[in-house]
Amino acid sequence: MEPQQVREVLRCILHTIMFNRALGLVRPRDIDSELFEKITYVQCGDATYEKLVEEKIDHLIAWVEKHPNKKSQVCLSFYETRNKHVAWFSNKVERLYWEQWWIYLNVIQPTHMRSRASHERPIDSSEEERSKRHAILEAELRDVLLQILQFVNEKKDHIPAVGNTDVVSFPYEIAIPRLVSVSQANLRNVYIDFNVHV
Repeated sequence: MEPQQVREVLRCILHTIMFNRALGLVRPRDIDSELFEKITYVQCGDATYEKLVEEKIDHLIAWVEKHPNKKSQVCLSFYETRNKHVAWFSNKVERLYWEQWWIYLNVIQPTHMRSRASHERPIDSSEEERSKRHAILEAELRDVLLQILQFVNEKKDHIPAVGNTDVVSFPYEIAIPRLVSVSQANLRNVYIDFNVHV
């Protein structure tokens, strides 16, 4: 995908996942994609989450601009917190991750945006080629959204009991490059790997 497509791809994926894992009293809002004509996704109506998504996307786009033509990843994790007694006089809060969604992005710079020193195969940035790549990305994104929906509807046994009535019922985090540092030893039951490549 090209840099200008990153924001909308991540919005579609992250909001789709969160809407299906919010489990609180949501105020669903259908959003027609700004970039993809045939894609609509749902936001759960949590202003805090929506703000966090936009901030993380901004950080990722800044990272992509500094590291052109490198693959990047985003991880949306859901977890529970528990107090772990380290010693008789202290407590440590432990995160128990129960689900992680890894999104791998292969962001390419169109030929007209690349430096002359690039040794990679040039990409034809003609309008016809860009249109073809855009259509392929839209179809792949639609497939990923359907995979998310299939997974969340089939895999529910690992989800902890809901302990509050907030829109987003569980603590979560969104990690971007250089910030992804989750111990696999704490991950229970589910590891999802969605690749969005074009």
